This record gives sequence, structure tokens and C-alpha cells, in this order.
Amino acid sequence: MSSPVRLDLERNIRDDASPDPSSQSFSSSEESIVKPKPITLEANPDLLPEKTGNKTTRYLNFNFFSAYRKLFSVIFAANLAALVAFCVKTKGVPKAADVASACSANIMVSILFRQENVVNLVYEIAVAVPHSFPLWFRRRMAKVFHYGGVHSGCGTAAVVWFILYTALITKNFIRVRDGDSLANLIMSYILVTLLCTILAAAHPRFRVIFHDYFEAGHRFAGWTALIIFWTHNVLDARVEAKIEGVSWGLYIVRSPNFWCFCVSTSCTLLSWSRLRPRDVYPEILSDHAIRLHFKYTPMQPFYGLKISTRPLLEWHAFATIPDEDENGKINGFSVVVSNAGDWTRETIMNPPKKLWTRGFPLHGLLYTSRLFKQVVIVATGSGIGPCLSLLYADVTPRRVFWSTPNPEQTYGKKIIKAVLKADPDAIVWNTREKGRPDMVALTYQLVLESKAEAVFIISNPKLTKKVVYGMETRGIPAYGAIFDS
Repeated sequence: MSSPVRLDLERNIRDDASPDPSSQSFSSSEESIVKPKPITLEANPDLLPEKTGNKTTRYLNFNFFSAYRKLFSVIFAANLAALVAFCVKTKGVPKAADVASACSANIMVSILFRQENVVNLVYEIAVAVPHSFPLWFRRRMAKVFHYGGVHSGCGTAAVVWFILYTALITKNFIRVRDGDSLANLIMSYILVTLLCTILAAAHPRFRVIFHDYFEAGHRFAGWTALIIFWTHNVLDARVEAKIEGVSWGLYIVRSPNFWCFCVSTSCTLLSWSRLRPRDVYPEILSDHAIRLHFKYTPMQPFYGLKISTRPLLEWHAFATIPDEDENGKINGFSVVVSNAGDWTRETIMNPPKKLWTRGFPLHGLLYTSRLFKQVVIVATGSGIGPCLSLLYADVTPRRVFWSTPNPEQTYGKKIIKAVLKADPDAIVWNTREKGRPDMVALTYQLVLESKAEAVFIISNPKLTKKVVYGMETRGIPAYGAIFDS
């Protein structure tokens, strides 16, 4: 039960932490590059069409009824239907065994949608839709990055199921007063308390304010819950096997709970079995940003990776950028870290020589750009880091709009060169010289100019919501990271 992957973007500096001089890809030579063309595109709000609908319908369609909430609702509706079926089956109160099976099945699915290989498979299925399919279908498949709605929907349903299960066995214990059931009952109340605490702490507002506490608590509480569930399953099997007159071993292998928890536990163990310390080669970009190079594997485009200095407490997810050697062959990968918090600031000021990695590289939001024939990529500040993997892939025609203070001084010539290689006409907007741009108006004009089918933005949450809302309400598919992506 690991915490959701976040896009953290961070910082650098220390004189003795220089890039590996043996690698040409880490060279800091002052090679000449093509400068960005003078910006000729100016914001013209008058070109923006009116938003569709009225304020209420826009709020419902583009804010409240998000794909994340729709997935959550579908999961909850399916569980409600299962509850009705259980009640019809018994012509009254559902059986405790059925309720327990529903709980364990929801826990299994919830954990599966945090397992990297499963998530990658879901992305591959969604992105396999060809361009010949209508845009209305492809734009919906691109919402696959809202898969966290399945995780939270099943997690919430599991808590509700287990509360119901605890109520049923409490009623049975009061009626029978079986000593063997007492330990099972006590374990159930411990689990109810633990699960309710996990659920309450997963509220988005709590996660934003106390993210580090949420991440560590979610992880350790999840592990503890799995251990207690296994213990509870064994105790429950002893009681039920005695009632049915069969052996304990036979009963437990017939139980759906046993197999669901086998899958859940395997997912958790698989992710953590990939925990490794990795050598890091820092490349100082400025006192605001650093690029961390890894050489242990030739990473392909469109993957993100979790890295940490304290693997049991916190993890930070970054989009990877494939590194090329002098022959154009992929030789490792890198991530761009800019100052966005305590961890990133420390990374920039004291560049690490080793970092921990965990799990399998994971697809993210920008992978869904493959669903479209032409896209506009919008980034602010260090948001260009995640975009570079897409720019490197060269599979989808795109226009690039990057707004940031002093781009060359902050991120270096190689980053700008990568942006211009992807789009020679890229708009690199220096906010120190030109002030903050009208992101919605300029993005819309780029869409018209390039005849793009969709917009992807990597920025801070406030601006991301503004641009996505501004495009979607004008009929243009737009995508930006959400709190659970």
C-alpha cells in the first residue's frame, strides 16, 4: 500500500558535486545553440470564444463530475449492487462470509491499482486506441490517468464492507458467546479503527497540508493492516471450519479471502523487492535547479520513477528523460529537480551521489499524448522536466509553450536545446522580461495555429486547473496532473 505518485519538481548546488567528466552527455561546455526565435505570438483575449453552457453546468461538467469522481462512483455503485444481491440471496441480512469476501476483493483491487505493472498495462490498453477512432472516444481514453478513482473507490468500499462485517460478527458473538470468536472480534475492532484512520487521513486536504505524514502513515498503516488481516483470516478460518465440520487447511484454501490477500501481499512485496540504491551523477544547472543522471538502465521515453533518500518515509516521483551518448544511443536517463520544498532544496544544495529507487518505472499523464495526432505542450518553470521525455520521444507532432523566469540561466543551454529540437518554433517566454503571459489566450491561439487535437499542461495546481478549464469549456481536450496522478 504505497502512497500515490506525485510530480515533485526541485533544486541544487555544491562546488565539489560536478557531473561525471567521463561522460560526454554530462559535459558543461559552452556549446553554441540555436536561440529561441523572437516571440511573435501575442495574447489576444478577443479571439477566445465564449465558454459553453452557464456557470452551473460548467461547474458540474468540468469540475465536480471529474473522471476521478466518475470512476469512484462506478466502483461504489457496483459495491452497492453487490450488497443488494447478498441481501436478496439470504432474503434479509447478508452473510458475514459474503461481506468479508467483498471487503477483501476491494482491498485487492485497490492495491492492484497502485502496482506499477498493472497501472502500465492499463495505460497501454488505453493508448492502444488508433488515431482512426473518433476524437470524442480518444479524449475520454486519455483520462486514464484518473485511475486513482478506482484505488480510492475500492479502498473506501472496503472500509464500509468491513464495518458491516464487524457489526454482523458482533451480533453473532452476543447471541452465541463463543470463546473462539472473541479473538476474531477483537481483531476486527482493531482493523476497523485502523482502516477508518487510513481513510480519514487520505482526504485530499489532509494530504496537501501533511503530505509527508500522510505518506509515511499510509504506508505503515497499510502494512500493519495487511498483517492483521492475515491474522484475522486465520482466526476466522478456525471458527468457520469448526462450524462447517471441515479441516482448517481445507476451509482456508476454499476461502476467497485467502486468495485475495495472496494477491494483495504479492503486489506489495513485488514493489519493495525492487528497492535498490543507485549511483547518481549530478549536473548543476543553477542555484534553483539540478539535473540528476542515472546510468544503470537505458530508460525509454514516457516513464516516471520514484526516488528517495529515506525509503521508508518519503518518495518523490519524477518524469525521466532518456540520455544519449555521442552515437545517439540511449545511455541511462536523468530527472530535472527544481526548488519546490525541503527535500528538493536539500537535493540542490547538497547534490546526492546515491539515491534509492523502488518499483518499476511508471507511465504517467503525458503518455496519453500518443492518442492524438497533434498536441500543444504547456509548461511553466520546472514543469519542462516532465515534458522533455515527451519531446524526446518524437512520436507526436507538438507545439511547445514554456513560460519561466530566465530559462537559460536557470536550466542551462542543453535544456533549451532539447526544447528547440522538439519544436524549432517553441515559445520560450521569459517572465523576467515580458511578465506573466495570458496562458489561456496564448494556448488557445497555439491550438488554432497548429490545429492541435489536445493540450497538455505541467504547472502548479492553480494554473493547471485554469488552463484545463479554459480549454475544456471551449471544446478543446485538455489534460493536467491531478492531486492523485
